Amino acid sequence: MMQPLTHRHRVALLDSRPSGTLLIHEIYKSLQGESTFAGLPCVFVRTAVCHLRCKWCDTPHAFNQGTPLTVPQILDTVYAYECPLVELTGGEPLLQAEVLPLMTALCEAGKTVLLETSGACDIRPVDPRVHIIMDLKCPDSGESQANYWPNLEYLKATDQIKFVIASRGDFDWACHQIRTKQLDQRHQVLLSAAFGHVPLADLARWLLESGLNVRMQLQMHKFIWAPDARGV
Repeated sequence: MMQPLTHRHRVALLDSRPSGTLLIHEIYKSLQGESTFAGLPCVFVRTAVCHLRCKWCDTPHAFNQGTPLTVPQILDTVYAYECPLVELTGGEPLLQAEVLPLMTALCEAGKTVLLETSGACDIRPVDPRVHIIMDLKCPDSGESQANYWPNLEYLKATDQIKFVIASRGDFDWACHQIRTKQLDQRHQVLLSAAFGHVPLADLARWLLESGLNVRMQLQMHKFIWAPDARGV
């Protein structure tokens, strides 16, 4: 089993990069599996390192495996795919400041840019042209205390909020946040079943019974390919 990185080790891993580079786990083209962009061809830029340890995390291999690349190197790789949609994911992309000029460069090149972020990092420095898909961590993730709640005031109408549901308790918690903070009136809200934890029919029934007008989504890539497949 991969051991969690301490804060000191995470900092050391990022500090070991050559100046001006990003620690990148992988870059690949696939179908977007989640969000309102689901089903579209997309180039994924997966950064390495994450400061959270969600119990249901499906990308622990990105915690400490990465290659230092400059922004121009990343751009060259992305542009070679000739795909209009690009997502920055991780890991946690916002742990590396160089991701900010990377996203801006992609926007300047006319790409539609998505940022998948945990919601535990301040999103204010992100280029306003980027579509942010921000997790709010539910209690069963083990990381709900890391939610940076001021981010809710910084999200744009074009951004999306995602809850990963691992139990009925998570669902009830998500409903409370959606209702009390009126999230469904301000943003697209997405409910995902933590893969293998909650039957999809149960989540669908809970949503229908709740009366909320939010979107249930599947991790489409896990139904097309093996759930643990990489680079898809």
